[in-house]
Amino acid sequence: MRGPHNILRLIRTGATLERTGAMGVVLEAFNAPTSLRVAARILGWPFKWLGYKGDPNQPPATRALTALGPAYIKFGQILSTRPDVVGDELALQLRVLQDKLPPFPTEIAKATVARELDHPVDELFSDFSEPVAAASIAQVHRARIASTGEEVAVKVLRPKIERAFRRDIDAFYFAARMIEALAPSTRRLRPMDVISHFEGVVMGELDLRLETASAAEFAANTADDEGFSVPEVKWFLSSRRVMTLAWVGGFPSGEVAAIKAAGHDTNALGERILTMFLRHALRDGYFHADMHQGNLKVAHDGTLVALDFGIMGRIDEYTRRVYAEILFGFIQKDYRRVAEVHFEAGYVPADQDVDEFARALRAVGEPIFGMDASRISMGRLLSYLFEVTERFGMETRTELILLQRTMVVVEGVSRSLSPNINIWTVSRPIVESYIAESIGPKALIRDLGRTLRVLSRFGPRLPAIVEAALIKQQTPPEEPSSFSWTKTGALGVAGVTLIAIGVVVGIAL
Repeated sequence: MRGPHNILRLIRTGATLERTGAMGVVLEAFNAPTSLRVAARILGWPFKWLGYKGDPNQPPATRALTALGPAYIKFGQILSTRPDVVGDELALQLRVLQDKLPPFPTEIAKATVARELDHPVDELFSDFSEPVAAASIAQVHRARIASTGEEVAVKVLRPKIERAFRRDIDAFYFAARMIEALAPSTRRLRPMDVISHFEGVVMGELDLRLETASAAEFAANTADDEGFSVPEVKWFLSSRRVMTLAWVGGFPSGEVAAIKAAGHDTNALGERILTMFLRHALRDGYFHADMHQGNLKVAHDGTLVALDFGIMGRIDEYTRRVYAEILFGFIQKDYRRVAEVHFEAGYVPADQDVDEFARALRAVGEPIFGMDASRISMGRLLSYLFEVTERFGMETRTELILLQRTMVVVEGVSRSLSPNINIWTVSRPIVESYIAESIGPKALIRDLGRTLRVLSRFGPRLPAIVEAALIKQQTPPEEPSSFSWTKTGALGVAGVTLIAIGVVVGIAL
């Protein structure tokens, strides 16, 4: 499927932007240079007739992305949280992509529920509403369980959504190949790997059984987090194309005016969103990776409620420690240490100069401190970071793309509630706490305990290990060296004895 026929798809993308009037809006939002604007118009206008018309009742950018398909809609959802990058006007237009897309008929949703759960909808639910939210992949209905009377949210996948996503991702692969071929300098960013990672994440989102499991795991991890909750999963009413959760009232986090009118402190909410994300990523290594405004609700009591668990991120403990050290180094303004951590982790090639890299990091970090976020141009900051990574030959780490993207989205959501929030100031106590728990003396003792517990599994095999160690000792030559077989054998046995002692300690721990 990843062949030249995708050229038509890419041409149609540009043509759709031109036909819907989104081309000018997008170029203006990104402050594109005059030469790029002229080139885009010259290349786009002849193919305008190939573009999708879209819904003329929608704003240009929303109209174009909706017409182009679900993968483009996902991209628009991310941009909607970054008014500092795309401007307030375009961000406002894109916000409707989060949960206000045209729904599919309720009768089709009911038929899907009945087919997936092997029972008529009327037997399962006493009420089943029209769609209350419709996004790029699924829509949600408010319902009431017939047997208990409990209110629930029923999520149903869009018809033929798998095929639509496959078509878009197919075009992205082709575009990535073209970029690598035409601009070899971009290969260090591994665009093909980036698309492959995106494909894996998205295709996992299209199986609601996996999302249900994700919601249950996330709920267990965050059960003790004050001011944050996850709706209860209803396993017996969930399947591959249907997921049912407890209904939660409140306001979407994007409705700032309504949240303020209800008496909630939006500054505190903005800070809580940031701290919860960092806590989940660092403490648990498992975080919500699609935290746009439509997926975060503010309950009537002020609790933050997470929704839509199709895209979750996971990072191993070693990587979490590396990133915590990097964040902590920035907070402490210890750019030399930040640079050393990059080299130790292999993020920067060993042939680069650590001092030069530290100086480049200082130029990135220093402007951040002492400012409120409203005075920081994240667009220029990210642009400079890109220049730094290119200069020092850093490759894109595909396993961390989700974390990096989510950090951008979460900061955008937080700033929509608290425009003057500073991510570094809010992050500091969370990162310091994680550093104390994971990198200090306590962590060393805990790691040793884990190592000894692993060694304890070899307890039943200790006699065989000792015997094998003795057998492997070779008979010394006729004129043995001063380091005799006896000494060697004794050292071997001593080593095994140390393991045995470790086993006992491990069991005790």
